[in-house]
Amino acid sequence: MPGLVARATGRPFVFPSLGPSAFVLAFDRRSVRERAVRVVGGHLIGGVAGPAARTAIADGAALTATPPALSPEGVRLTASAVASLVATGWAMIATGTVHPPACATTLIVSLGLLSTPTEVAITVASVTVLVAFHAVVILAFKRLVGDTHPLYGRDEATDADG
Repeated sequence: MPGLVARATGRPFVFPSLGPSAFVLAFDRRSVRERAVRVVGGHLIGGVAGPAARTAIADGAALTATPPALSPEGVRLTASAVASLVATGWAMIATGTVHPPACATTLIVSLGLLSTPTEVAITVASVTVLVAFHAVVILAFKRLVGDTHPLYGRDEATDADG
């Protein structure tokens, strides 16, 4: 669904950490609400920590090409990336919204790849669209087969043994 929105709007509704988020949604058997809170919350935190670190440490720098070794710009970008990862990890743990793909979002933003307020808002909106679409798919699946998730490979063996 975010891909359709990206095509229709010409905006970056598809970005690298969206794929792992889709995977987690598809294969995580927790409740729909718990998944939604973790996924959107984690990306929201990354969307705040990334620009905060970039503004504080590497304002104006962007990783559009590899900076020369030990260049001030490269050092600032590296420090921005580290700071954003630490802040994102800590905030996700503190809020109970741990979602590892959100660390990729904070890197994308702190390295200046998607760094405008509009682009950051689009990443969070895209994740929200993904979560909402997933909830609709789960609802349809449940109505068709009576369960929210099929059993996957190892789950079947574990359920049979246990």
